[in-house]
Order: sequence, then structure tokens, then C-alpha cells
Amino acid sequence: MRESIKSAIGETVQDLINSGLKTSFTKKELDSLGVEIPEVHLTNFQIKEIREKMNLSQSVFAKLLNVSPSSIRQWEQGKRKPSGSTKVLLDLLKRSPGILDYRLNIVDCLPTKQ
Repeated sequence: MRESIKSAIGETVQDLINSGLKTSFTKKELDSLGVEIPEVHLTNFQIKEIREKMNLSQSVFAKLLNVSPSSIRQWEQGKRKPSGSTKVLLDLLKRSPGILDYRLNIVDCLPTKQ
């Protein structure tokens, strides 16, 4: 494949990924096209902002993310950073704060009338 065509395809695929569209490329194919999956960077202030936008305490937020309340505290204080899939999940929550509302089961927690 000519380099100019390869470059154009790579740019198009990168744009697809950056826009959030689903793709079904292998890591090897992405590498050959020069496409990189962007790293997620969140500050401690952004993590706290995500939690506060959701109106959740640190302990409830921790339960929602399946991490310890201590982890949430340390992330928000800048002592530690989230890693792996938790970092990606936090990035999703930053973009769409209601994405995990189904996990809260707020309706199920309300007392029923007898």
C-alpha cells in the first residue's frame, strides 16, 4: 500500500476512534496504520468534579465504581491516581454522568406503601 493512502486511512481511522464510533480493528492493524488510542488523563479536581456532578458521597461513589472509599479519597487528594479500566470509566462518567444511573437503583430503594 502506498504511504499516502496508508496515511489517509490511518487519519480516517484515528478520527473514527476519537469521535467515539465503534471500530473493529486489531491492535496490529491500528499499529500498521499509525493509529494510537489516546491516553486518559484526569486530575484529582476532575475526579472530585465528576463525583459532585453526580451528587454522590465518596462512599457511594466508591461502591458505584467497585473501589474502596479510601481510593476515592486518595484520588481526590492527589495522593494516588486511578488506573486501568477505572480511569476509562471515570472518563466516560466525565462525558456522560448518567451512564451508571442504572446501578444506583434509586427506585428500588424507596419504601413501598403498605
